[in-house]
Amino acid sequence: MTTFLYIIQILSAILLIILVLLHAPKGDGLASIGSASQLFSSQKSAESGLNKVTYIVSGIFVITTFILGFVIK
Repeated sequence: MTTFLYIIQILSAILLIILVLLHAPKGDGLASIGSASQLFSSQKSAESGLNKVTYIVSGIFVITTFILGFVIK
């Protein structure tokens, strides 16, 4: 059981790193000075789906971390 949880945690950690790197950068740079950063701020459905998958994978990672923390003493 513990080995299975370790495998799930490692896979979710690797997948979480990949998903975070796939996100578009949110930095506005110099556009934030003239409030031009709000011009193209609509979120596309692909990025919305990517956010949902990232939340799910991060939830799996946190849950396995807590379970492994309580199981292994």
